[in-house]
Amino acid sequence: MAKKKIPSKLTSRGRRKSLRLHGTIARDMGVLIVSGKHKPGDLLNGEIDASDRLRVSRTAYREAVRILAAKGLVESRPKVGTRVSQQDRWHLLDPDVLSWIFEFEPEDSLLTSLFELRKIVEPEAAALAALRRSDTDLKDMADALARMSTHSLAVEQGRLADQDFHTALLRASGNAFIASLTSGIVAAVTWTTIFKQRDNPLPRDPVPDHVHVYEAVSASDPKGAHRAMSNLVDLALRDTTASRKTRPKAAKLAR
Repeated sequence: MAKKKIPSKLTSRGRRKSLRLHGTIARDMGVLIVSGKHKPGDLLNGEIDASDRLRVSRTAYREAVRILAAKGLVESRPKVGTRVSQQDRWHLLDPDVLSWIFEFEPEDSLLTSLFELRKIVEPEAAALAALRRSDTDLKDMADALARMSTHSLAVEQGRLADQDFHTALLRASGNAFIASLTSGIVAAVTWTTIFKQRDNPLPRDPVPDHVHVYEAVSASDPKGAHRAMSNLVDLALRDTTASRKTRPKAAKLAR
């Protein structure tokens, strides 16, 4: 007897539901790891116990663990189990990992290190962009600036425009390795912007800082572009540090 064919819409719906489930499990576990609830070296519950406790299938839990392993957060070994990896193995620039870090107050050392990375990469990228940018790059940056000004970074439309600005700038550097850092740098920019206004409005309008970067890149002024971007990152760190002083250490990120 021939098997009844399952409509493609139903199978697609089932796949999407499964993806949402193991993605949600991975997020919840990831937050526990990066927040320190599960510490490096800790052995997580076995697959059977964990799936029973979470009331999910073993397959969904297994897929969630694979996601975490791909991001460097855990290691699974036969006859040993799944352990939380040391922090130096975490893929900290993975957009998901960054979002999980900002679910709660990130450690001071992590926040400082994140801005140190931005200070190393972005001013140099801006300097290169001033020498190598195309008309298309300038147009993309100008369009992003216009949308940032219209919407402000207090709303999602403005933050998406901010992402587009930094993406265009890194691409304009003409360096494929710098461009490969785009997803991580852009995620860092976005999550620190959200973090800064979690409990209070943004302390100031950062759009003019971006305008200064654009003007230097447009004028083919590498030193000016480097200086403007360095100043932008310094001010972003100052704003982020100031915002941490106004709320409890364990405050949860509003989403």
